[in-house]
Amino acid sequence: MIGSALKSGRLFLYRTKANIQNKTIVHFLHIGKSGGTAIKSALGNKDKPLKYNDYYLFSHPHNFTLMHTHKGEKVFFFVRDPIDRFISGFFSRQRKGMPRIYREWSKGEKIAFEHFNTPNELGMALSSENTERKQQAIDAMKSIYHVKSSYWDWFKNPDYLLSRLQDIAFVGTQQNLNDDFLHLKTKLGLPESVQLPQDKVNTHKNPDHLDKHLDSQAVANLKKWYASDYMFLDLLAEKGFITMANI
Repeated sequence: MIGSALKSGRLFLYRTKANIQNKTIVHFLHIGKSGGTAIKSALGNKDKPLKYNDYYLFSHPHNFTLMHTHKGEKVFFFVRDPIDRFISGFFSRQRKGMPRIYREWSKGEKIAFEHFNTPNELGMALSSENTERKQQAIDAMKSIYHVKSSYWDWFKNPDYLLSRLQDIAFVGTQQNLNDDFLHLKTKLGLPESVQLPQDKVNTHKNPDHLDKHLDSQAVANLKKWYASDYMFLDLLAEKGFITMANI
């Protein structure tokens, strides 16, 4: 399932309208743990587009990707350092998404959180000399929602991304969410009333007290695990959409 907007045919309807009215369809791609919940809250988080003079703006659930858009339609999205996404995703799923939402653990997640209490424990175990412990870590990395995802889930592969560069309207970073959202508002001509939420529930932020420390070995292991995601960010930087210093 790729979201109710597409499933219901509403997107098809607006594509037809846009073609007749000479408007552009703009999509927000919601990459997990990269500030997207706050952005969707600011945009209204509704199952219908925001309507402006020359475009219709859709915000989508996590499983709507660049591959679901048509060439010529525009997209924007926010990114984050893969290790920071890992830490945020680990804790978000450890508490089952609460307090904003409740999503019960999958079977794999339940096993993962029985074995690992912190991101550091999981990151360190990826290079454990204990074969069973290492396999537990690999299984956890492949089971925990957000942790198991890759940027390429939204963009397929480098060749496909390069073929769609003209359709990328804006790329922001979670690290500079507030400033980049202001830039996005200017680029899209969004009204002043469109504002990011400030409370931790609607921004879906993790509590401040959590142990986010990673040992150097855990960092090295995670950089190796997420090598393809760093390649994705390097490609965006090479094409001028982001600067790695801001990630």
